[in-house]
Amino acid sequence: MQNKTIDFQGKSALVTGGARGIGAATALALAAKGANVAVADLIMAKDTIAKITDMGRKGIAIETNVAKIDEVNKMVETAINALGHIDILVNNAGVVHRDTLLETAESTWDRVMDVILKGTFFCIQAIYPHMRERKYGKIVNVSSISGIIGGAVSKIGDIPEKTSGRSGPAYAAAKGGVLALTRWIAKDIAKDGIYVNAIAPGACETEMTRGFDYNVDALPIPRMGQPQEMAEAILFLASDISSYITGQVLNVDGGWVMS
Repeated sequence: MQNKTIDFQGKSALVTGGARGIGAATALALAAKGANVAVADLIMAKDTIAKITDMGRKGIAIETNVAKIDEVNKMVETAINALGHIDILVNNAGVVHRDTLLETAESTWDRVMDVILKGTFFCIQAIYPHMRERKYGKIVNVSSISGIIGGAVSKIGDIPEKTSGRSGPAYAAAKGGVLALTRWIAKDIAKDGIYVNAIAPGACETEMTRGFDYNVDALPIPRMGQPQEMAEAILFLASDISSYITGQVLNVDGGWVMS
């Protein structure tokens, strides 16, 4: 059998939460390997799109709230119309909260669950008929080690107005739900040539973690992860190199969780 390499020439991808952080790094990494990329986010993704087009790839920004089914359906339709087809879906959109058990309001719980868990479900549900028709699809969901260990412990760094450093219960529950959803859908649609996997980042240098101390000096790899490193793991799962892998979670965390 011929050795495979990561090559997305002729492929098109849709990345949610792609305006910054892990999403932006993933969109750019996909483009660097040949993919055309649709970037969905609630905030402007023009900087990400400009870098994609500078590589000679086609890029399109789509303003989307993934917690709204109508917006998700429109997002998928827009991406397919613009790029012709979608081979890869990366569900990265998310929000974080750091409230304690008693501080977590119902509105916070609903918002976090809606964006992370319901949004992931909506995006997969919307893209599935298209991928099924083409008999091909790679879906990568961005979870977190918080969904495995029940919240990543961190201390407050240089943000004095914050009262807690640990990711909150809604975040842990939503990210854990993403892992269960990944496995359920993977079992259901592998027969259609569509593979569904997840990554679980640990402490990664993004807007969400800035100002918090994750005690990374105690990790086997004693440093913060970088968005580009998360993107490389996503590329592996989105590529044909991982052609016999589905329903799995890849911890990208410097050795924080070993399972």
